[in-house]
Amino acid sequence: MSTNPRHPFLVTDAANTESALPGSGLTESGLPGSRASGSGLWDRIESLGRSSGIAAIGVCSADPLEPARTVLPLRKAQGLSSSMQFTYRNPERSTDPTRALGTAQSLVVAAWPYARTEPTTPYSDTAVGRVAQYAWRDHYADLQAVLDTIADLLRGEGHEARVHLDDNHLVDRNVAYRAGLGWYGKNANLLLPGLGSWFVLGSVVTDAFLSPTGPPLADGCGPCRRCIEDCPTKAIVAPGVVDARRCLAWLVQGPGEIPVEFRAAVGDRIYGCDDCQDVCPPNQAGVAGPPLESDGDPAIDIAWILRAGDDELMNRVGRWYIADRDPNIVRRTALVVLGNTGDPSEPGVVELVARYRNHALPLLREHADWAADRLGLTNV
Repeated sequence: MSTNPRHPFLVTDAANTESALPGSGLTESGLPGSRASGSGLWDRIESLGRSSGIAAIGVCSADPLEPARTVLPLRKAQGLSSSMQFTYRNPERSTDPTRALGTAQSLVVAAWPYARTEPTTPYSDTAVGRVAQYAWRDHYADLQAVLDTIADLLRGEGHEARVHLDDNHLVDRNVAYRAGLGWYGKNANLLLPGLGSWFVLGSVVTDAFLSPTGPPLADGCGPCRRCIEDCPTKAIVAPGVVDARRCLAWLVQGPGEIPVEFRAAVGDRIYGCDDCQDVCPPNQAGVAGPPLESDGDPAIDIAWILRAGDDELMNRVGRWYIADRDPNIVRRTALVVLGNTGDPSEPGVVELVARYRNHALPLLREHADWAADRLGLTNV
């Protein structure tokens, strides 16, 4: 997802167009048979992962990742990836585990649960920006710590092991799919049986021969189309195919202007979009998680965003993926949220709209003008 560029499209990151793999007509094939490296090694790995909080863990071969290898270039050629880079940047690398480790034989993949119960928190009357659940706190750091211990276990047995998660080296969902952790939903998220998609994923690439836990699971969505029907911008253009040019999870963090036709649909979203997950029936059991940790940030005061300095703002939201690591991308989105949810009779709203309508940066002036028009404040 670079300087800690958290990617929005996960098992999460909320409608992931990068691995919109279903609908391709491709199937996994050629999975190897049982391969073992030392008696009980996998049992020890699995036990370590489970005892550390992992919800699901599995193994697959280090063969090139299909269907991602075929589908990523296809989606890019169709324009569905918009300006997104990440694993689209170099599909030959992101779908070949041996690029991460030349001697790779197996991948251990794990799912870390991020569903939390949001506390009630007071904010100012100006407006509040909602954050997608996976980004309430740095859940990748938690997963990284567990994967590091698994990698250390493998190294202690004389194997090479490298951890990869939330970066452009591997299409993690394809790894998890191949290992049999879940199936691709119609929203392109990976759904774990009985658990849903409230998970972040990561892998350990190793030269150890481990017995695969696949094969991939069959579709578990059946005729359900709720994610397709309830997407606010109709970004799911076919089962398993997400158009990033319409997906709010990408639009609120991508570069440049947010298209005018989608600004009202942004609503109060300052980062990410959970709509396709919220309506997904398999997700209902996983929505109510434990209480959010004290370092969580489920919503942010929009006035604070628009008044904070660059360093102050990035210190708080720097774990997000932000195009070009530019804090003005966050401010641009905040102005849209302000236009959608601000109270035009509130003095703070009037002051912020007026300030940004006179900003030196054209990008911010244009979004402030839109907010002013939306709120009936064109005379300020």
